[in-house]
Amino acid sequence: MSLLAGTGSITVDGTTYMVVGDVKYKVSKKKRDTKTGYDGVHGYGEAYIPGAIAMKFRDAGGLVVAEFNDMTDVTVVLTLANKKVVTGKGMWTVDDQEVDAMEATFDVRFEGPSVTESPSS
Repeated sequence: MSLLAGTGSITVDGTTYMVVGDVKYKVSKKKRDTKTGYDGVHGYGEAYIPGAIAMKFRDAGGLVVAEFNDMTDVTVVLTLANKKVVTGKGMWTVDDQEVDAMEATFDVRFEGPSVTESPSS
């Protein structure tokens, strides 16, 4: 048996941040929807979608949360417990960052044209 989940690390343009959890990533390139009509299923349509990496960060004392709102064209590297590495290139933050002061946490979602995963060896 080997470690599969529960820990990991993240860097944004080489800077490591404290991650609380809620880590998610999306490597899908297309979204499909089924096209139906009065007479049955006709097929499907496709649309391009961005890749994404999202997580909940800890608001450490020296951190300036507002800087996340300015992040564009960054490289996000997520290293998972199972040794898989997820890399997002040319990414930007979406949404705004709201800090939960009681827990010193905030959510960040990065989206961009390229999110890839490298399986563990």
